[in-house]
Amino acid sequence: MAELIITIDGPAGVGKSTVAQLLAKRLGVAFLDTGATYRALTLVAMQNKADLTDKERLLQLLRNTDFQFTIANDQMKVTIDGADVTDEIRSPAVTANVRHIAEAPKLRRELVQMQRSFAEKYERIVTEGRDQGTVAFPDADFKFFLTADLTERARRRQKQLAENGKGLELEKIQAEIAKRDASDEQRTIGPLTPAADAIIIDTTDLDAEGVVEEVLGYIKNK
Repeated sequence: MAELIITIDGPAGVGKSTVAQLLAKRLGVAFLDTGATYRALTLVAMQNKADLTDKERLLQLLRNTDFQFTIANDQMKVTIDGADVTDEIRSPAVTANVRHIAEAPKLRRELVQMQRSFAEKYERIVTEGRDQGTVAFPDADFKFFLTADLTERARRRQKQLAENGKGLELEKIQAEIAKRDASDEQRTIGPLTPAADAIIIDTTDLDAEGVVEEVLGYIKNK
């Protein structure tokens, strides 16, 4: 396992992926986007037209597919059976369906193990997700949990989609995020909740650089 692990958890739209990438770059360490593992399996299931409620079929796909997660230009590159799907796993369709993977205990256990295997390849790592400080890396050196106002989170998501040429109404995005929050918080394994020893940071009025500076402040003080 890595000698230094920093976890950043939180719901959709708080900016944890951007913050984690910037933080990893500032510290010169590896970055693990755990959401990419769930999204990659979701994409495979959709490509195979699998029933997303058939957990055994999804488990079969997970075990029979070659997933590769690597670091390229300070970002996580994702390939499925040799094909680069780094951008494809961010589509609204994948986002809408990823909950089916996230709420399945057997799938989560195997994906968490996949995340740990990734971490073993690096000495120092910043990892972000929803259960990194509670389930994947409970003994992490530093744990952070980001929060933000729901409307602000929806606005950020809308801006991100627009930059990728996809337009959605703010109200629809907000409703989807609220639905995802409820699903994440209520699942029985790896629910969305801060670790008991996590440092909670409200990002509503902070940009990514501001959050990174706050995180670095805690790290340097310790």
